[in-house]
Amino acid sequence: MKTLYFDCACGASGDMIAGALIDAGVDFEALSEAVYSLDVSGFRVRAEKVDKRGIAATQFSVDVDEAKQPRRHLKHVLEIIARGDLPEPVKAASEKTFRRLAECEARVHGTTIEQVHFHEVGAVDSIVDVVAAHWALNTLGVENVVSSALNVGSGTVNTAHGVLPVPAPATAALIQDVPSYGSGVELELLTPTGAALVTQLASSYGAMPRMRVAASGYGSGQRELPDRANVLRVLLGEAEGSVRGTQPVTVIEFDIDDMNPELFPPLVEDLLRAGARDAFLTPVVGKKGRPAYLVTVLCDAANVAAVAPVVFDSSTTFGMRMREEQRICLEREWKTVDTAWGCVRIKVGRFDGRVTCMSPEFEDCRRLADESGVPVLAVYEAARAAAARREPAHD
Repeated sequence: MKTLYFDCACGASGDMIAGALIDAGVDFEALSEAVYSLDVSGFRVRAEKVDKRGIAATQFSVDVDEAKQPRRHLKHVLEIIARGDLPEPVKAASEKTFRRLAECEARVHGTTIEQVHFHEVGAVDSIVDVVAAHWALNTLGVENVVSSALNVGSGTVNTAHGVLPVPAPATAALIQDVPSYGSGVELELLTPTGAALVTQLASSYGAMPRMRVAASGYGSGQRELPDRANVLRVLLGEAEGSVRGTQPVTVIEFDIDDMNPELFPPLVEDLLRAGARDAFLTPVVGKKGRPAYLVTVLCDAANVAAVAPVVFDSSTTFGMRMREEQRICLEREWKTVDTAWGCVRIKVGRFDGRVTCMSPEFEDCRRLADESGVPVLAVYEAARAAAARREPAHD
């Protein structure tokens, strides 16, 4: 299983994460093309080697023309991401990061996520940092992320809301139930963007797992520290003792025999929106012979705290069961093929480097079918055939 380890001895920020992944081998030119496709202007990205107390690290920078940047709320950020020329998994992961940031900001300021005005975390550099990090992880094919405990720093930080103690309120909300600690460095080492990314990605926290390291990278922070290199280190490799593609997953289950069936589709939608990887219903016979449904939810351990309240808010259950399991996932990438009616995205699955399946994106097929007045099946099969010619399965 391809595993990435975040060594957060000096905290983490969005630019440090992007810099570390570039340092570990991500193509900066390709990453630049991805972030320049975002529906926003007035910025440029740079990546340069810097020396951090004897450590060669990559400094990822976003130069922004602040005069061209309007006030933004969550919907504006999500629109910018949605219109970018990015793989769907990157869009989904980036949108999730900003929804989590908005939820924390709303809770801290006693408002709604729609009313939250992003300051630091809604600026163009934060949008670019988040998208760059998710794009890099997707490109590397990372299947599992583990992190050390998070060093938040200490002291105070200047924000749009004034001087605040470290960790900043949004950061404190994001690291709830996550191993973290303060240090003697009077500086904000863990930013809200860095906290949002690491806590969303990491499936577990602690020492570096047993793995064969294939690459390492150092992302530079903006500040110089008096007694240590201000860098985030990442280690990339294959975890030992596991089948390739294996990932941990938390399984949540509960039975319902007394809920209006019309409420089940919204329940599934709410669970997925809260961070579940999957949610589905199975008809069962409950106690006293009553027809019932078994609701099964799959999510990362880090997202259980966000998913659990939805279970109780959106269903009639009085309890739920949880267990930890393992799942094997194919390495996935998105490609585009041409058909007689237009372009269709294809999800390509690989196991141990071999292509094992290719699936056309159904929504692309349906849109082209509607526009051209042909059956969806015709577009779907044409896309599959084009994909097979381009990259035969089981090669």
